[in-house]
Amino acid sequence: MSQENVRRSLRRAGLAAGLALLMLAPLGPATAAPARGGNVQKAMEELARVPGVVGAVGGAYVDGKAVGLGSAGSRLLDGKGGKIPADTRFPIWSQTKQMVATVVLQLVEEGELDVDDKLADLLPVVVEKDLVTRADEITVRQMIQHTSGIPDWWAGEPNPDGSEGDPAFDVFDFTTPYQPLDLVRWSRERPRTGDPGQKWAYSNTNYTLLGLIVERLTGHDLATELDTRLFDPLKMTKSYLRVQPPEGIKGPHGHGYYPDANGRPRDVDRFNAALTGGGAGGVVSTAHDVSAFNRAFTQGKLLPPELQRILTDRPPNGVRPQGKDRGDGCGDDFYIAGGLAPGSIALTSYAPDGRRQLAMSLTLSVKPSTVELDIGKAVKTIFCPTS
Repeated sequence: MSQENVRRSLRRAGLAAGLALLMLAPLGPATAAPARGGNVQKAMEELARVPGVVGAVGGAYVDGKAVGLGSAGSRLLDGKGGKIPADTRFPIWSQTKQMVATVVLQLVEEGELDVDDKLADLLPVVVEKDLVTRADEITVRQMIQHTSGIPDWWAGEPNPDGSEGDPAFDVFDFTTPYQPLDLVRWSRERPRTGDPGQKWAYSNTNYTLLGLIVERLTGHDLATELDTRLFDPLKMTKSYLRVQPPEGIKGPHGHGYYPDANGRPRDVDRFNAALTGGGAGGVVSTAHDVSAFNRAFTQGKLLPPELQRILTDRPPNGVRPQGKDRGDGCGDDFYIAGGLAPGSIALTSYAPDGRRQLAMSLTLSVKPSTVELDIGKAVKTIFCPTS
């Protein structure tokens, strides 16, 4: 797939800016054989040469086993800081959303709520404090699928394609301990994107609210529920949810940068954890761990089919979460899930049978929305080296 086609796929998937959502855009055929993989280092070296990329790390997995790890570029800008460890932790940004939605839908399966329950009933504070208009009409299903019409707290206004614009807050505010309801309040005066259930429009506010619903129903913080329901059972031993500053990324890792008002790249490694929005994009993980989650989810091990389809089926007037893009490749289609925010992009490419994943993180020196990536080429380099 060409770079321009990949950029269009990323935008269709809600990956144009901010904490942008995965929801699964097709990359096209790219698999040589179900049990083979390699050349991860070569793929990372190619990605690290893309303008605006400081460092690239990635891991390829087949049936849960690593078939290659790679690291290229450097930990810090201008080749400084040495090499990024290939098994490093990195923020996965909006890949968090799929995890949070999975927890919500597990609670549905357990009878704690229904997908058609209303926001006003599940989280009365949004009505008491007048934080969300039409909260008595908005359902859990609509928040999961971004069809609630609730405006985004992240960006002042969306891009023309319905994805996020640039952050409307100070990216370099590393210390203010905002609460999730503070972020929801930011969205209150922005125009709704439609009637409840009318159309798809990306909004981090949906998932900040879903995280709060999980906490109210369970009596536990969202981090504990993610640990208990996903990270511990799936042996995602290096994953965690960061919520408030100064919590950052544990262990040696790559630093990302974002241009200031003068265009000078500034280190945003200390990006304010409160501005990940909790359920919207706060998880830090590794290539191994995020692949483990992807494999379990894709293979239907976390939710029954009727609930999993709420995440994977196309919402009204929205991007198609899953679809096949057949062509003259060397095997199966691959899909892509991801997220990005100031300083980095995190992507997971995977086969629809859940057997193969390529998870990677790219640290940047520019705005994420300006980086052109040929992810299809990286997938083919690893899983289809003879094509």
